[in-house]
Amino acid sequence: MIPLKDNIPTRRFPIVSVALIVLNVLVFLADRLTGHYQVLRVLTPGGIAQVPRFVGGLSEHYALVPAEVSADLATAWPTILASQFLHANWLHIGGNMLYLWIFGNNVEDAVGRARFVLFYLLCGTAAAFAHIASEPGSPIPTVGASGAVAGVMGAYVVLYPRAQVLAIVPVFVIGTLMEVPALIVIGFWALLQVVNARWLGGGEVLGGGGVAYWAHVGGFAAGIVLILLLGGRRLVDHQRRRTFEY
Repeated sequence: MIPLKDNIPTRRFPIVSVALIVLNVLVFLADRLTGHYQVLRVLTPGGIAQVPRFVGGLSEHYALVPAEVSADLATAWPTILASQFLHANWLHIGGNMLYLWIFGNNVEDAVGRARFVLFYLLCGTAAAFAHIASEPGSPIPTVGASGAVAGVMGAYVVLYPRAQVLAIVPVFVIGTLMEVPALIVIGFWALLQVVNARWLGGGEVLGGGGVAYWAHVGGFAAGIVLILLLGGRRLVDHQRRRTFEY
């Protein structure tokens, strides 16, 4: 399923969500203009592995490498934050920013702009540590806002469980536009992350690159926990009362 939009209006323009999208795109462009991404075939004890690496650009210096963070958290800490704004390719950033736009504006509306910035970064940080915990010795660089966006999705499903999402749904081999409950869209996505992380190798095969599924799981769980600590559904109820007062 590819979500396109939801049916939950916002009270005000989502300036933080838009700013995050613009920042991610600008960083991606700067990174691609000064460096490139390549995959090397390396002989390992387990066989031939495809090992990704970034040559030049911001990613070469600020991609998150679990082995480096495990060895020295103090000096590697900046990569935990910076890597959240880096992406490997257009498909990677396009998917993340689409999900951030659809679900981020409503979460921002519910928690407030300042708290949404902190919420977003905390989810991304929790996702990074979940990934590091799953592969503490991995030398494979990791980039992307997926963990932070997963946290936004976790918060959204708590705040708006009855929301409907217009999505492209594959029916046999044809994509069909359908309104699907947000619980199904996000729940199906979350289930795929857990299945891939727990039973299908976590996205890495023979030490090669893949998808950091544990980061998605960690970010999603962090989003749920944080939004509940902030008030959960009471945030939406308070928002509606304020709207009625006007």
